[in-house]
Amino acid sequence: MIAGKSDLSSFYEEINEMKRLLLAALSALMLVAAPAFAQLKIGVVYDLTGPLAAGGSEPGYLGNKIAIDMINERGGVEGVKIVPVYVDAQSKAEVALSETERLLNQEKVEMLMGIFSSAHCVPMAGKAEAAKKIMWANICVASSVLKGKNYQYVFRGTVHGDQFGETSCMFLAESAKAKFGVEPKQLKVAIIYEDGPYGAGISSANEETCKKLGIQVALKEGYAATAPDLSSLVTKMRRAKPDVVLHTGYNPDITLFLRQSKEQGFKFKALIGHGAGYGQIDKLAATFGADVNYVFDVDPVAAQLIDGKALKPGIGDVTKEMVRRYQAIKGPGEVPPHVSMGFNQAWYFFTDVLPRAIKKHGGANSEAIRKAALETDIPEGGTIQGYGVKFNPPGHPMAGQNSRATPVVMQFVNGRTNIAWPKAIRTVDPVMPFPKGHTFAP
Repeated sequence: MIAGKSDLSSFYEEINEMKRLLLAALSALMLVAAPAFAQLKIGVVYDLTGPLAAGGSEPGYLGNKIAIDMINERGGVEGVKIVPVYVDAQSKAEVALSETERLLNQEKVEMLMGIFSSAHCVPMAGKAEAAKKIMWANICVASSVLKGKNYQYVFRGTVHGDQFGETSCMFLAESAKAKFGVEPKQLKVAIIYEDGPYGAGISSANEETCKKLGIQVALKEGYAATAPDLSSLVTKMRRAKPDVVLHTGYNPDITLFLRQSKEQGFKFKALIGHGAGYGQIDKLAATFGADVNYVFDVDPVAAQLIDGKALKPGIGDVTKEMVRRYQAIKGPGEVPPHVSMGFNQAWYFFTDVLPRAIKKHGGANSEAIRKAALETDIPEGGTIQGYGVKFNPPGHPMAGQNSRATPVVMQFVNGRTNIAWPKAIRTVDPVMPFPKGHTFAP
């Protein structure tokens, strides 16, 4: 029996109605799913107030923010817009931790980025790992953030504290004969440090490496970064009579140490700092003037000091734009290493890791980012700071650490920061000991 015209009309109307309902359902699903694929929400945590802000955290934040702004101006990453939620940890570990919990549980960020202070970084890493959310550490260097933890979701692209401590001692051992006229075994150092995870880790590496190289450790002592008086420590150092002071601290305690050393007439031949406050040489120079001339700083290199021709094509132009934007905010003058650290780790995340997570692993989520991060293989010369990127895999004693990141020794000479070591890339012949007439020269 052949269906009548009215029966066919009804049939086609039902088919069309089903199509309409199906299309409506698909559209609704797309609207619900779109935000997950169209944006990546990141909690960006730095100390913007309190003593750590001037110690390097604010420049690191600005570098990080400049990278995010530049990426979003390009249209995001593979169609994904970066949505930062900026947080001020106020130079307080408890605030950093409570804000981390708020970002993960209330703001529902997919990942964390930033972090200047290692005292903040250590507990934050544990929170991110427990939540199975990515933590991308741009600046904090304490080895204890990752050492022996076997984290799966925490990645650090910059150097770690053990490298800082090793570098200063290797630099001294190589320079002892040429600069001080003695063998390394005749050289005496004093190791002083703020006693948080940052300072304690670097000082341990200082002690171990210097002793291994035959350098005498005349004194090793820690103190609270918030200590109101370091005069007793300075007195002990005067008695120990070191040739070189190896110091790890933040801006307020470095300022206190230098002021009280000057007041007590403490004399030594060289001062090597390890990042943080020593990376903010413009701040120290504003307070002490010529007294901080010839001071050294162990840090990842400030990108603007590297000849762009030695890097992958186009990388030097990225550095110039970072510097231009930073100086547009802060004015002309020194661009601290922390700007490069905040920018660099963010930049290759957005230009190398995240595109692969989206295209190869299905999205801008923590699991896809984790897989993409472990596949990262950037050769030397592929980042603005010169080093490459390859993260240690799970099971490694430093799982999640960039195995290709390296620090340098920089020296502040007559208002300018220069690369003093290693020799292959140095831009100045290091001045040691302090020249006659210097405040701290014996």
